[in-house]
Amino acid sequence: MATSPCSSSGVSSSSSSGLGADAGLEIRTRSVEQTLVPLVSQITTLINHKDKPKRSDKTLQAIQRVGQAVNLAVGRFVTVGEAIANENHELKEEMSIACIEARRAGETIAQLTDVASLDHPESDSHITIFTDKTGVVKAARLLLSSVTKVLVLADRVVIKQIITSRNKVLATMEQLEKVSSFQEFVQIFSQFGNEMVEFAHLTGDRQNDLKDEKKKARMAASRAVLEKCTMMLLTASKTCLRHPDCESARINKDGVFHRMRLALEQVIEIVTDSRPNGENEVAPISIYTGIKEFKNKVEGLRENLYFLSKENLSTMLEVILEHTEDFTDSAYTSHEHREHILELSKQAKMELEQLVSVWMQAQNQKTKDLMEDLEVAILKTCQCMNELKREVHSAATSLAADLLKYHTDHMILKALKITGVEGNLEAVAEYTCKLSEQKEQLVEMCRLLRHVSGTEPLEITCIHAEDTFQVTGPQIISAAETLALHPSSKIAKENLEVFCEAWESQLSDMSMLLREINDVFEGRRGEKRVYLSLPRPGKHNANLKTLKPVKLDTEEQAKIAKLGLELHLLTSDVDSETEKWEDQENEIVQHGQGMSSMAYSMYLFTRGEGLLKTTQDLFHQAEIFATEGMKLASALQVFSEQVHDDDKPLLMLEAEKLIPICKQLQITAKTSVQGKSATFTKVDACIQKTRNVMTLLCQLLPICSRLMRKNKAGNGYLKPAPPWREGRTRTGTNAHTPERRVEMFGIKSLENHLTKMTFLESK
Repeated sequence: MATSPCSSSGVSSSSSSGLGADAGLEIRTRSVEQTLVPLVSQITTLINHKDKPKRSDKTLQAIQRVGQAVNLAVGRFVTVGEAIANENHELKEEMSIACIEARRAGETIAQLTDVASLDHPESDSHITIFTDKTGVVKAARLLLSSVTKVLVLADRVVIKQIITSRNKVLATMEQLEKVSSFQEFVQIFSQFGNEMVEFAHLTGDRQNDLKDEKKKARMAASRAVLEKCTMMLLTASKTCLRHPDCESARINKDGVFHRMRLALEQVIEIVTDSRPNGENEVAPISIYTGIKEFKNKVEGLRENLYFLSKENLSTMLEVILEHTEDFTDSAYTSHEHREHILELSKQAKMELEQLVSVWMQAQNQKTKDLMEDLEVAILKTCQCMNELKREVHSAATSLAADLLKYHTDHMILKALKITGVEGNLEAVAEYTCKLSEQKEQLVEMCRLLRHVSGTEPLEITCIHAEDTFQVTGPQIISAAETLALHPSSKIAKENLEVFCEAWESQLSDMSMLLREINDVFEGRRGEKRVYLSLPRPGKHNANLKTLKPVKLDTEEQAKIAKLGLELHLLTSDVDSETEKWEDQENEIVQHGQGMSSMAYSMYLFTRGEGLLKTTQDLFHQAEIFATEGMKLASALQVFSEQVHDDDKPLLMLEAEKLIPICKQLQITAKTSVQGKSATFTKVDACIQKTRNVMTLLCQLLPICSRLMRKNKAGNGYLKPAPPWREGRTRTGTNAHTPERRVEMFGIKSLENHLTKMTFLESK
């Protein structure tokens, strides 16, 4: 996909085009953002055209066709927007104004691109895109702003649908709480089920459309609660109707209704981006997040010695160490882990003191020796924080693994079911105490896992799991007490089964969550995908076994830090380029992404992080990287044979450089060396050559992307947009009928009307 034209506060485009943004428009969903992408691409093409002295008839005709295509597309788009306005009176005024602005801007662009007769003398006074570029920019800015307003207003219709659906569910829930007969309950619950299905569909679509991963995770958690609670509500309500005088049955039912209301409220908070009473959501910072921010500040001293104070750094470390008390104070942390965490906390304070001392000296006198000392102090501090992060991760995940293994047989739940059916109140009381102890263990496990989860979505999943254990534990107890009081009741038995299944399901989810947390820690997913190509025992080159794998020491890391940073920046550039490609399955893109991921893992090695633990791991990764580069060179050769353009020689020239650089890297990686100094020299050479390949890749990808677009467009010339095919936006019955119109008008139909345009960028 092309680089997104939308920011969190509006629409932005390339600085060269001069397109501005409406700061009042916040785009929260992917559908709105992606609908704008092709429009930005098209008008950017017009604005960034080259003012050549000689313009061929083909160029003039192409520009005119693009202008007409934009105007036609906007006209049809506005028609849909006006229909939405007519169906939603509260939006009518705002939507109408936005539609008028969009139509006016589209017409202006069509007039300014009417250049067919430009080269004839009688057209000298005719204002066009060539004579009034400011006018085109102004019209383009107005067009983007007005189209975005229409899309955001249409999105409000979707939000309104979700709120209306939630209100229906709440109203029916109130009826369910008050029913006194089975017949009435069955009738109302049937209606409730249909409403919940509708709500699930609407919120599921919204969840998938959200840009913010944190909100996505919160929405997923709330929807999971509603899904599980629907069955609980059924059995808990039936049990209460069957045993109206049973206090434990009433408590059980009330707990389900309360939890569902909270989940419904949270969904609306996410959808409307609001909090009750205007309060802000402030989540406690995890140890993982705290260490990440602290290291970023410390490493920032390389670039700027004055951008923060020593007090700021000290405070950040204090907060992190306060959070480690959650581990050291926990009854479930092993003695060994507790001692290591305390020891590393003490070391972190000492490393920071040393860093601050050198840092203060460097501020007064920037000598070469002091700057080298500062670099070593930075690396030692970061290394200590990495070890602390590794230790708390080990403490949390080993506890989780042990607890999940210990409770996998669900013995307490089985005992509660048996003693409940027997009506043995004394035994039920004994096992409910044991379940309460298990609940406390699992809640503590979730709290510690949150600290090391690694990403905000996983943090939210840990919080959701903690809440689930906190709530479900007492609900199982009340359901078991009800069964013990009414041992022959089939519905009470069924109710206990449902709550026990929810507990077992959450334990199963915890096993998956634990794997995901470990994957993030090991670099297998999360913020950056890391290419897994480490040698497997017995599968890799035989001569690797004879070499002693070694790690870089602190001084060596200091020497190679700059190279590593350059590699990191290059991987970001390559990722940015590959994301622009519409066809993510393209062979060139896939090789580029694989090489970027491998280079990123090599960058992590220079920091003492990631999956590459030893120099031998690095050398093997460099070999695989070089092989991938050779495959890319072959793909580029095939691609170059398919295109005919002025840029083709440039592509071939750059592509020919790739093979010798990759071969050099292969030779370097395979060359045997002995001794610490020689090994470090080889590491340095591998990183440098990898950097050179990545630099070349940054030059090749934009050329390929440009050629790909121009090739699709017809060797660089703009093709006219295809005619509208209205039928594609309609489903079911004839879309002209009134009852279909309401369903048809929404974000999706607006999206269809814009994305069907053929958007082509010229060189």
